[in-house]
Amino acid sequence: MEGTRRARPVRRRRGHTLIELLIGLAVVATTLAWGVPSFGNFLRNAARTREVNQFIQAVYVARSEAIKRNGVVSLCPSRDGTTCSPSAQWTTGWLIFVNLDRDSPAARDADEPLLHVYEPWDAGHITSNRSTLSFRPFGQMGVTATVTFCDDRGSRAARAVIISQTGRPRTSSRSASGKALTCP
Repeated sequence: MEGTRRARPVRRRRGHTLIELLIGLAVVATTLAWGVPSFGNFLRNAARTREVNQFIQAVYVARSEAIKRNGVVSLCPSRDGTTCSPSAQWTTGWLIFVNLDRDSPAARDADEPLLHVYEPWDAGHITSNRSTLSFRPFGQMGVTATVTFCDDRGSRAARAVIISQTGRPRTSSRSASGKALTCP
């Protein structure tokens, strides 16, 4: 038994060949080329949806506060977060306040309580057919409104918040009359 030898274990080489690395790199590059544009659209959709949802939330807050306070509550675009800027676009941000003097178009005076301030939307553009929105305690706004949210993709990706005379908002990819939305 002394003369028998033990077989040595075979050592395996670790690593990859150049061809395996190139194939892996090609698969990764193809996946990224396919996925990156879709991810960009996903991010733009998420940003637009966030703004639309914030605006809808603002409408619901204004409606409920008008009923709760038995008074007029208004939304208006604002550049500084404290006063209304009716000539400004809604893109600059907007605010909700108790419109004690019930002025129209709504303008926040120093003694009128500020309820909420919304930040500007830098990634897109918001247009509306109304410079201010006011909600009354009996659940009516008085006029209908359409607020359109656009980003760099233009009309094909635009969304609108359409507010009925009762003050109830809904979202749509078409205008209130069923036409395609327009972006500046």
